[in-house]
Amino acid sequence: MENPSNLSFDARVDRLNKIAQELRMHVVDMVYTAQSGHIGGSLSAADFVAALYFDLMNLDPANPGWADRDRFVLSKGHVCPIWYAALAVRGFFPVEELKTLRKNNSRLQGHPIATYLPGLDASAGSLGIGFAQAVGIAMEGKLMRKKDYKVYTVLGDGEINEGIIWESSLAAAKFKLDNLVAIIDINNLQLDGTLAEVMPTEPIDEKFRALGFDVLKMNGHDMADVLTTLMKAKRACSGKPTCVLAYTVKGKGVSFMENQLDWHGKAPNEAQYTQAIAELKGAA
Repeated sequence: MENPSNLSFDARVDRLNKIAQELRMHVVDMVYTAQSGHIGGSLSAADFVAALYFDLMNLDPANPGWADRDRFVLSKGHVCPIWYAALAVRGFFPVEELKTLRKNNSRLQGHPIATYLPGLDASAGSLGIGFAQAVGIAMEGKLMRKKDYKVYTVLGDGEINEGIIWESSLAAAKFKLDNLVAIIDINNLQLDGTLAEVMPTEPIDEKFRALGFDVLKMNGHDMADVLTTLMKAKRACSGKPTCVLAYTVKGKGVSFMENQLDWHGKAPNEAQYTQAIAELKGAA
């Protein structure tokens, strides 16, 4: 992979924008081929997942168990198509395998299983469990192994309805886990409606600050803002965990999917697939 540190900031942003669009195309292709999967939240997370995997995280696809690697936990595990796409393009397994999403005997199941694929640091299923695992992994790194790697975890905004999120947050603050970066994908839609309709959680920033987190905010689709904010989170060493609020659009990049609740977990038909790929290619 091209070393991002050799590029200017603007060149890094341009490169990541292209990669994010490539990942989105893989997501649409995977879900269309499987005729199953969670597409809307995968598309909303594409920009910051691209920034992490192709610029900011210390990783070695040839040595996925490298002890000093940064860790990544997808707590909203149902949007694993974007994680699988990033891992494949980054070189952890063949890109051609993305076509096997959700098939019998595939390593790419509807929720990620850590023992199936290289590069997966934790399995995910019930919402909230991934964040608790991320807190545990960060505790291991900071308190037991005395390592300086970062643990990044991505949560859905609907996911923070789960009580385990807040219990885990108390532990993250108590143990001063400044190696933990929690990114909340705030696209304002979950399976049954908007955040306000299902379970209001605002003010999210004030709640995490009250629990002992440093809180950053970013436009999750402005790559310059994404990169700047996540670089700041990466450098954080204040004795506090970091929470990044990423404001995004569900279904981002495909006009008829954007901000549409129906596309939480629906597969496109042939005509929709053709239009979606054309739009994403046109913006790449």
